[in-house]
Amino acid sequence: MSNTIDPQWVGDLLRICAERFILPRYLTVAASAKPDGSIVTSADIDSQNFLQQMLAARYPEIPLVGEEMPAEEQAAILADGRPVWCLDPLDGTSNFAAGVPVFGISLALLESSGTRQAWIYDPVRRELFLAQKGRGAFCNGQPLHYRQAPALRSTVGVVDYKRLSRSLAHRIMDEKPFHSQRNFGSCVLEWCWLAAGRYHFYLHGAQQLWDRAAGTLVLLEAGGICSTLDGQALPPQALARTSVLATLDPALHGEWRQWLETGVPEFQKLEQ
Repeated sequence: MSNTIDPQWVGDLLRICAERFILPRYLTVAASAKPDGSIVTSADIDSQNFLQQMLAARYPEIPLVGEEMPAEEQAAILADGRPVWCLDPLDGTSNFAAGVPVFGISLALLESSGTRQAWIYDPVRRELFLAQKGRGAFCNGQPLHYRQAPALRSTVGVVDYKRLSRSLAHRIMDEKPFHSQRNFGSCVLEWCWLAAGRYHFYLHGAQQLWDRAAGTLVLLEAGGICSTLDGQALPPQALARTSVLATLDPALHGEWRQWLETGVPEFQKLEQ
């Protein structure tokens, strides 16, 4: 199935979507709250509708699971077992609505064995990240590759403290096992920037499927490694939130695992 997808066409489609529905509304669009407390804008809704219509017209045999879709519909589509598109039409909506220029579109082709193809587009920096399983990862056509990281104590990384368990967040702040940390507010770009070697590690306590579906493949095809915080494989099609520990250098992943295992077991529990 994945061999029939035209990656250039899909990448161009994400660019067109950003130019029509996202960038023209940046700094002007109003946001509203969803039932879970997150926010949504007309750019999210219109982007999803446009991409769903265009993908269905070209690839009618592949259904789409989108963030701005009822949970019951998402679950029913995934339960069918067929290849599916997994879409986040605007990741980083809080940034987008507040005027922070860090947001992107993420699209993955999921099969039962995991993500087969991935596209993430950063419209502000005009960077298109794409990956195909077994064929590498690229940013604007340039290959992404493994980069050795320094020892954990000298690293810079992304930590989303808000979504870590309280005990783990406090332990990290107290012990500070790394040099410095950031949080950019867009999961899909954070995966890509890690794969591009722009920092060394990534910790997140509760990612949705559309937050990680494309980004995991970009990182893996660049030579990186990822797992849950307790060392388990990330579930390929689960809608349940999951924690993330990711590095571009596998040796650094091992250092993080060792540090985590010396702490209290509560780090495995997500804040509700």
